[in-house]
This record gives sequence, C-alpha cells and structure tokens, in this order.
Amino acid sequence: MDLAERYFDGKDWRYVDHSTGFAPMQSFAFDDTFSESVGKDLSCSVVRTWIHQHTVILGTHDARLPHLKEGIRYLVDERGYNVIVRNSGGLGVVLDQGILNFSLIFKGKTEISIDEAFNLMYLVVNKMFEDEHVTIETKEIERSYCPGKFDLSINDKKFAGISQRRVRGGIAVQVYLCVEGSGEERAEMMKAFYDKALQGEETKFKYPDIDPSCMVSLETLFGHELTVQDVMFKLLYAIKDLGGTLNMEPISEEEWERFEKYFERMIARNAKINAKMDD
Repeated sequence: MDLAERYFDGKDWRYVDHSTGFAPMQSFAFDDTFSESVGKDLSCSVVRTWIHQHTVILGTHDARLPHLKEGIRYLVDERGYNVIVRNSGGLGVVLDQGILNFSLIFKGKTEISIDEAFNLMYLVVNKMFEDEHVTIETKEIERSYCPGKFDLSINDKKFAGISQRRVRGGIAVQVYLCVEGSGEERAEMMKAFYDKALQGEETKFKYPDIDPSCMVSLETLFGHELTVQDVMFKLLYAIKDLGGTLNMEPISEEEWERFEKYFERMIARNAKINAKMDD
C-alpha cells in the first residue's frame, strides 16, 4: 500500500484554518496539541493552515549564534520583524502575508519513517500544483536559508522547506510555501541576519552561506499571479483528489486545555532567548 492509500484514500481529515488571528508561538503549540489528539485517537488526521505577519522563526541552532543579539536587533529594529524560536527542526525562516504554512498532522510512531513522513508532504504539494506541469524536486538547496534534504524546488530554485516534529504518538509535518512576493528579498534579509549574528566567527555548526538568487516565490516561478488564498484552495482540493474527506470539527475543551500547556512551554523557550537579549 502506498502513502496516498495509507493516509488519504477513504480517510477523514479535519481542516483547521488558522490563517488569521493567531500568533506564531500559538501555531507551534496548536500543532503539538493536535499531534497529541491524533496520537491518542481523539481526532482524525488534521490539516492546519497558518499565516503570520513579519516574523522570523529561528531554529534551536540559531539560538547558539555567537552574536545573536546583533542579528535579532537587525531583524527587529531595522526590518520591523518579530523573532521567535520554534520547537521543530531546522534553521531560520521568514513568515509574512505572502507565505502559506500548513501542517499535516497524523498518527504515527515507528510505522512511518522520517523520510516517509516528509514524502507524504511532498505528495500533497505535488498534487496541489500538478496543473502547472512542472517538476518539483526534493533535494537540499545548500545556499538557501534553512537548507534541508527535503527542500522543494523547481529548476534548482527553492520555494518551500519542510520540518517535522513528533509528539506523543502524533507526527506534525510542517511546510512553508513562498507564494507571493520576492523569495530573493526574503533571502537577502536572512543573509544579512547571519552576517550580523556570526561576524565571521568560526563555529562548530555550519550556518548557511546564503545565495539569495536560489530562492524564489511560486508566482515568480509560474509566471502568473498566484495568491495565498488560491493555494489554500489547492491544498483542500489536493486532499480530496488523493481520496481524503474533510470535516471542520471544532477544537474541544480538552484540546484547549492541552494547548495552554504547550503554549506555556513555547513562552518559556522564548523567554530564555529574551533573557540573552537583556544580558
């Protein structure tokens, strides 16, 4: 049985639209909440869309940059971005109104490997854009920001990155899709962040040497107007085309209680970074 059959054919998916009204730290807390729900069989699989304005999400390795203060001050004071540290893998990424994030959250422990879970996301994204008649590749675009094995690219131009987190029997695979605007401009900002946060120092961890020209938006790649709203519809149609059904079951009282706990953990994680900034 292939991945589409295992996870979509005849399977129910719960759609949670968080494209407005929530803060970035809340998004990561919600993904942990729903991961626990599906892990405990309290919910079917979940697809959650989320959009945030002017935020740079740093990874745990970014929090160890030798001149992190200077990097964050550049993002906040000169560029007007908020900065938080996430609880899933990877390095820094840019979020704004032209970036669509969505999470596929499903039950799993050892029965689906890390690579298979990433491939499930690739399957969905590929289905979303099959009418564009393009070849989407999964390979590391080394000089992008947040480079990884499962970067999504067309003609070596990266438009998306994928991360994964496993919590209490549930798996959340998260993707950011650069839909509108300039991927190159976003990459230029992240290049400047790393320049200021590293200041030429040698570090054990290798941070990306960003070439802004290797990152691009989907509307640029396709050569026609494309909005985040368009892509949200493409996502829902893709799940249906893969054989899944959709519901909009509301967040339960128990889930709200769990969410508060996960949100508190995100606040505590970021309080440590804020403390460093105050030193």
